[in-house]
Amino acid sequence: MVNDKINEYCENHSSSESEVLRQISRDTHANLLKPRMLSGHLQGRLLSMISQILQPANILEIGAYTGYSAICLAEGLIEGGKLITIEADEELESRIRHNIDLAGLSEQIDLQMGNALEVIPTLNTIFDLVFIDADKLNYIKYYDLVIDKLKIGGLIISDNVLWDGKVAETSKNDTTTKLLREFNAYVHNDSRTKNVLLPIRDGLFVSRKIK
Repeated sequence: MVNDKINEYCENHSSSESEVLRQISRDTHANLLKPRMLSGHLQGRLLSMISQILQPANILEIGAYTGYSAICLAEGLIEGGKLITIEADEELESRIRHNIDLAGLSEQIDLQMGNALEVIPTLNTIFDLVFIDADKLNYIKYYDLVIDKLKIGGLIISDNVLWDGKVAETSKNDTTTKLLREFNAYVHNDSRTKNVLLPIRDGLFVSRKIK
């Protein structure tokens, strides 16, 4: 959504990512087929800042990938706070756990492997912050599952909602694009929240629960 030169300029004028996060980024790009799924420097610093402003006691992440975004979000946890991250891809489990340990956050981050649609209903926690970054076809289902587990004033941040800009192009009508358009309209029309859609990387939809 933003050209490489502007993105690099923004990164150079943002706080640096930690050496652990740089190491996770290098490993992800070197060894996995879809490194673009990583939040990365700029988005990671934004997630960290939002979390630090909110100072959450409980965070839920749907879609861990290699743990980068979970580590960024955990930077804002209050003392004794917890982040639960759910990942369906069993092949990623050892890498995620290694990265969480590398960041020294094994006590703060609880990795739960499985289908988020099945895991979320078992969670008896009220969350301050939810980050949705998993399979796009289930975004509305994820949103509906977490909204009642979110405290008033809490945030839901949904990633990849611009889908390379295709949601704004009427000629693009593949299944994922159509479902993300439906999701964006669904969130926009939800009277329980106030919303802002940010054109950062592939689109971040920030929703604040008001009732």
